[in-house]
Amino acid sequence: MPKMKTKKSVSKRFKLTATGKLKRTSPNLRHILSKKSSKRKRRLKRDSLVDKGQLKMFKKLMGLG
Repeated sequence: MPKMKTKKSVSKRFKLTATGKLKRTSPNLRHILSKKSSKRKRRLKRDSLVDKGQLKMFKKLMGLG
């Protein structure tokens, strides 16, 4: 059976934490920033974790399971 290929687009978007969770950046911080408040933009800068329901799918696409 051949090796499972890594989906490069997924591996560039997510980082694996030491506990096995996936870290992602928040969307909505690229453009149209003038109407967004400073507080909202500050919160969007933070990284967040991938939802538990999607974790298995993304790990599989990254070639981790």
